[in-house]
Amino acid sequence: MRIYISADMEGVTGLVDRDDVQPDGRDYERGRRMMAEDVNAAVRGAVAAGAVDVLVNDAHGPMRNLLPEALHPAARLVRGKPKQMGMLEGLAPEHDAVICVGYHSRAGALGVLSHSFMGHEIEDIWLDGRPVGEIGLAQATAAALGVPVVALTGDDTACTEATEWDASITAVAVKYAHGRFAAELRPEDDARRAIEDAVTAALTPAPARPPVREEPAVLEVRWQSASVPATLLGIPGVTAPDSRTVRAEGELPLLYRQFGVWMRVAASLTNQPPYC
Repeated sequence: MRIYISADMEGVTGLVDRDDVQPDGRDYERGRRMMAEDVNAAVRGAVAAGAVDVLVNDAHGPMRNLLPEALHPAARLVRGKPKQMGMLEGLAPEHDAVICVGYHSRAGALGVLSHSFMGHEIEDIWLDGRPVGEIGLAQATAAALGVPVVALTGDDTACTEATEWDASITAVAVKYAHGRFAAELRPEDDARRAIEDAVTAALTPAPARPPVREEPAVLEVRWQSASVPATLLGIPGVTAPDSRTVRAEGELPLLYRQFGVWMRVAASLTNQPPYC
């Protein structure tokens, strides 16, 4: 069994503030150690279920948060950026399942460090007319490759978002949001045991493949700045329903990859901090 882990940081055990998750933050070094421990718990759970290959993609911010020497020896690591597929770099149809570790809720949700990919710059995203964030886009893109997302860890808001998007996902809440920068924290050992046990259970027996999607997907993104859509209109196939929204239609995962290009364009045009 081949397992793919996408590791974000905002939903990691014990982390609640930008100082915990940004390289210039005063508690970032502690945060990256906490991230490694959550990922390692997921790796242990996968190995216990019979995984013979585990690929971890560092999917947060600079994408070099996980120290290779801190990672479980059964896992390989994809580290650094830019990556053509961003948070899903390295995911392939040959994988049997995806596990999302440390994920957070979408922009506008009252969850810990909630946002959608780019802090304030992205206000809303819709996939096929349905509000979506990083969780839903990851699940839909993985499903288009024929790989199910079987487990997700994060705060309780992220877990609710995941199971509302796909009821088959096993979600593990490692903290309970009291606001965007505050949470009730689950004890570390308890949280890691829960992650490990949930991953093992989600992979036993081996998960079924999702149905093949036949129709193209429709992705819409509403930006804070009107300059972003005005520039993105230079990309063939991109339309603008209004001055701050862009729309494109196509097959996943190619549409997910194009969305990554949109974000790189937006980053070149704006200078918004991630959370505040």
